[in-house]
Amino acid sequence: MQDRYSRPIRYLRLSLTGACAMRCTYCRPFGWHSQDRDDELTVGEIQALVEHLATRHGVRKVRLTGGEPTNRDDLVRIVQAIAKIDQVEDLAMTTNALNLEHRAKALASAGLRRVNISLDSLDPVRFAAITGVDGLSRVMSGIQSARRAGMAPIRLNTVVVRGQNEDEIGELVTFAAGEGCAIRFIELMPMGPLAAQWKQRFVSQEEISSRLRSLVKTWTRESRGGESALSYRAELVDGRIAKIGFISAMSCPFCSQCDRIRIGSRGELYPCLLDHPAGSVLPALRPVLSRTELDRRLGEALNSKPLEHPAVGVGVMTAIGG
Repeated sequence: MQDRYSRPIRYLRLSLTGACAMRCTYCRPFGWHSQDRDDELTVGEIQALVEHLATRHGVRKVRLTGGEPTNRDDLVRIVQAIAKIDQVEDLAMTTNALNLEHRAKALASAGLRRVNISLDSLDPVRFAAITGVDGLSRVMSGIQSARRAGMAPIRLNTVVVRGQNEDEIGELVTFAAGEGCAIRFIELMPMGPLAAQWKQRFVSQEEISSRLRSLVKTWTRESRGGESALSYRAELVDGRIAKIGFISAMSCPFCSQCDRIRIGSRGELYPCLLDHPAGSVLPALRPVLSRTELDRRLGEALNSKPLEHPAVGVGVMTAIGG
């Protein structure tokens, strides 16, 4: 499966729900509510969709996103259904980890290999101000539970926002190194609640790395592979090793290597994170799977995938899944 610029599509990011307990300053607009959860794709529909993409079209990597995927009561069943598809080589999940402490073991047993955990601050008061939830201790417990469950690698995702957490970059690296986790710093994108303030709030990869000069002794670039992040093995001045990544969609766009398609929790097709949805797969899945109709809709969506992402996003991150 390819888009109109011959970029192969190997990576599905699948939102399971728009619901999320957090109201992160950069993600969820004030007053925004997720849509009716009765219309979310069922376990059977998700299995049919992923199986079709994997067996017919070469998708090899699936990431479960939200909102917050652990808000789905049937999440373990979803993981089990996808994990049984032989062609899926990498099954991962992005989570805020608020519910992970009590679900990590079951999810790992079901076939979830690894998790990315959002962590924008190590200060409980600041964490609550950023996320709208007094939940830092629960996130920390979630990280420990994921490790005990055997998930690896565990990656911490930090969206860097000026005036919010840019002064914690070094502390976050030190924490990640101590926990044996990789950390990835994500540039703020011009979409969502902070879109109008983007120029004032944006912190580039160059500035982020410059804030680590006194902490990092040497940087060794790692193979990018199919990842969106530029990843480094960093030797810290105290001798420890940190895995540091940068997702720099604004200062260093990686559109030419984009191999992904996003599907929302109600079947919406997002060829590009910052663009409008391009139809839906739901009519091809409900009431029964129509492979011909599904292929038609996928083809139309991929034909609208832009060569580069728009300058400003139009969607709500918590509904798209990032």
